[in-house]
Amino acid sequence: MTLNSVFDMLQENVSKPRFSKSLSLGENWKSKSMRIIPEEFVRSTNGAFEHRLVFKVSWGSSWQLWLHRDKNGLFMEEEDWDEFVDDNLLCPNDILIFTHEDTMFTEVRIYKKDLHFFKQVISPPLAPEVFNTKPQSSHQETPSSAAVSASALASASASSSRARQSCSPVQNPEQYLTNPKNPYFVKTLSKKIDVLYVNQDVIQRYGLKFGPHMSPVHYLLPRETHEAVIKIYRNTPCINGWAAICKKYNKKEGDSVVCELERSGGVVTAVRVHFVNE
Repeated sequence: MTLNSVFDMLQENVSKPRFSKSLSLGENWKSKSMRIIPEEFVRSTNGAFEHRLVFKVSWGSSWQLWLHRDKNGLFMEEEDWDEFVDDNLLCPNDILIFTHEDTMFTEVRIYKKDLHFFKQVISPPLAPEVFNTKPQSSHQETPSSAAVSASALASASASSSRARQSCSPVQNPEQYLTNPKNPYFVKTLSKKIDVLYVNQDVIQRYGLKFGPHMSPVHYLLPRETHEAVIKIYRNTPCINGWAAICKKYNKKEGDSVVCELERSGGVVTAVRVHFVNE
């Protein structure tokens, strides 16, 4: 697909609001100008989203991005946008096309340049292979050492294809669990802490099930229990009361906690909150 063909897609199916992003001279994908949501796009969606967007790509992964407005327009939070950029290994010649699907959900198509053409990315990008530039030793590699190398490479490849919460800032989070068989995730606090979201990758990894909208759930703290409710927004579960807990325990942006999920009959009924290094 040529460059003109990619931009011609912006004229297709005009019933759905759409915009594109590509780099201009002197920009990179983490420039502030890349985080702005075009006002025309905002107006054409009739206020469908105000505080957050969910980006979905063709291979099924999704990213939640919080929004904030200043005098220059509506922007995606830097932390959320940078994570989307890193996860998709965006390069200088890439083109992104954003199409509003429903409420806060927006489809993102990523096109990468291949010689004189652009190809849509339809599978998770792989991190570039790292080659060993050190001189080879004089001894021949044994079958056992080759197996170890292959295993290490496979492990590195698996860790490189992460989603929103798979790259943990906490060393050995399993040590905090009350029950090592329980599902868990590490939550690093951002500016928006009104509710606790459970990432779709965590849900799929453990096969989690939640009660219906407004069903009761509990936060289990070291010395107390807090009542809360589950809210479901477009199949994304979240738990209210998170801001009050963060405030009471003086947790701020950048702090990390381990959230251990308790289940009864296969349904999540409580979140056991472990404060790291306490």
